[in-house]
Amino acid sequence: MFRTQDGEDIFIIDGHVHLWDGSKANVKNVHGQQFIDCFYAYHKNLSPQEYLWPKEKFDQYGEEVMYEDLFVKGYDDMAICQPTYLTDFYKNGFNTTEANYVVKKKYPNRFIVNGAFDPRDGEAGLERLDELSQLYKIQGVKLYTAEWRGDSKGYKLSDPGAYRFLERCEKLGIKNIHVHKGPTILPLNRDAFDVADIDDVATSFQNLNFIVEHCGLPRLDDFCWIATQETNVYGGLAVVLPFIHTRPEYFAHVISELLFWIGEDRILYGSDYAIWSPKWLIEKFMAFELPESVSKETGVKLSLETKKKILGLNAARLYGIDIEAQKKLLEETPAAAVAHA
Repeated sequence: MFRTQDGEDIFIIDGHVHLWDGSKANVKNVHGQQFIDCFYAYHKNLSPQEYLWPKEKFDQYGEEVMYEDLFVKGYDDMAICQPTYLTDFYKNGFNTTEANYVVKKKYPNRFIVNGAFDPRDGEAGLERLDELSQLYKIQGVKLYTAEWRGDSKGYKLSDPGAYRFLERCEKLGIKNIHVHKGPTILPLNRDAFDVADIDDVATSFQNLNFIVEHCGLPRLDDFCWIATQETNVYGGLAVVLPFIHTRPEYFAHVISELLFWIGEDRILYGSDYAIWSPKWLIEKFMAFELPESVSKETGVKLSLETKKKILGLNAARLYGIDIEAQKKLLEETPAAAVAHA
């Protein structure tokens, strides 16, 4: 939990974290190596020097390091695990619901675990989605529309096969559809992450929430023009937020555009751990103020109330979290005590 200088506690829900295995033992082929190396390049280029990890640790850091960074050293109160299977690149998958659920069982009050689906899996995939819902009571899924599957290098949410899975999500009560729509990761294809298909499915599935992770970067304008019309579309700040360190003026531009177009109620904080640490991200975000020239042009402000919504209140609303009740649960299991149990 982050405490302001005035002594106010801010409840933080990290909407985008991973427990991945990019170790050489798990890498299946050159593409798996390219993927984790690309992640590490983002880590090196956008992190403060004091938060850089050696490559071996970055490849596979494990449950306890994750817990320590999120909840002991960092300010997160809860975190949502977003799976990325990539089974064409990694022997046991890169970051799976099953692996994430292991850490949730150890720390049940800290983690929310989401599932995933791939419409190219057909009937077997629908059965697997049913199973994920039954076993893990998932409230959301994370989709990677550019994931390779055999000869296929991606799909669109507007494909008929994807519609079947979104219909099943509605039936199962899986309301939060997190979709990677941001920078490409080697060797995946940039165009397969295009945001245009969000426009179609958001209109067709009004009962679902579409959280566009990374806000469509580098297609910010496309995302904003879509999201301002589709009221069930949200922006996730993973990848956006690290620019607060290396490119603060660019970050000011992005966050002000998001506030102008979609407003403070539809923006969600995400660290994208373990690419970046929530400690420095939150410290810099809480200290950040929009330049006067930006506020004058857009008419938006990054107030304390706005920051509180982005850091936790918006995610709590989407996932039905009673923050006051959750605080009491966490008080019974302090972060440091649990982490070192």
